Amino acid sequence: MSGRIDVGSMWPQSEMARGSKNRSGRALRGVPMDGFNRILHVEDDEDILMIARLALADLGGFEVMQCASGAEALEKAEGFGPDLLLLDYMMPGMNGMQTLEALRGVAALARTPAIFMTAKAMETIEGDMVGMGVLGRITKPFDPVTLPSDIRRYWAQRPR
Repeated sequence: MSGRIDVGSMWPQSEMARGSKNRSGRALRGVPMDGFNRILHVEDDEDILMIARLALADLGGFEVMQCASGAEALEKAEGFGPDLLLLDYMMPGMNGMQTLEALRGVAALARTPAIFMTAKAMETIEGDMVGMGVLGRITKPFDPVTLPSDIRRYWAQRPR
């Protein structure tokens, strides 16, 4: 046994692309907090995608769209209309910062707040990141149980 979870058998990619669904196939919608309900999550690791989806949608009540790359996020983000961008910092192809820069070029997403998830040691969020609307970072490995509250805490502390 490899220890890897077969994400595809649990949620086909087409469901993940449309947004979060519960096991009965109905869309999950949480109670918006200050207009905050839709999260675009960009992550290249399938296991992290699955764990974060469970944490954010099932535990947190968020509507979540997940993308496996920055390029996929660019294709789908505007149509989804996220309230928050949750980006893996280190990805192949476009990294998280490059993805954020590209998403900032989409008028509808130019001011959407972002949070980075990273295993990379980042003591503080760099000044240019703050200027790009980055609220903070969540260190991997993360606690799935506290992920929704961690994100809500960053949201509550955002500049208005």
